[in-house]
Amino acid sequence: MNRAVFIDRDGVINENRNGYVNDWTEFNFIEGSVQAFKELAQSDYKVIVVTNQAGVGRGRMKREDVEDIHARMLAEVEAAGGRIDAVYVCMHHPDEGCSCRKPGTGLVEMASETFNLDISRSWFVGDHTKDIKAGRDSGCRTVAVGTGYGGSDGSYDVKPDYEVENLLEAVNLILST
Repeated sequence: MNRAVFIDRDGVINENRNGYVNDWTEFNFIEGSVQAFKELAQSDYKVIVVTNQAGVGRGRMKREDVEDIHARMLAEVEAAGGRIDAVYVCMHHPDEGCSCRKPGTGLVEMASETFNLDISRSWFVGDHTKDIKAGRDSGCRTVAVGTGYGGSDGSYDVKPDYEVENLLEAVNLILST
């Protein structure tokens, strides 16, 4: 069985914005995040981005916009020598009650089935308590990063296994554990 590093997008890979990242011109990598993917590319971990993009469900952006952002993100990471094996996205409106919207575990479950993952040997990196809750409820070890919300949003009463400054620090921790 494989193991994975699940990584939230906004606030972990790229800077959070007030509102949504609507197109590629609004997508700004956080310092060190591309290097983190380069480090992960040298490992046997599956690298999986999991992100809620409710702007689609709310009618504020189109599915094609999200897909374009992800295609460009993947291309930039790959051009720098990094690797992302898959991107799983929940585009539902928060009121739809789907299981894929974090803190639900649906995105992790889908990836686990596709990649034959041993979740107990996998990690979940996020900046929001919904990420930590999704990771914990899935059975992953969890890392909160200080970028984005820095785990201080208070939406869920959960504590990560580890707290670090950014994605690159999280990856260095994961690869050394």
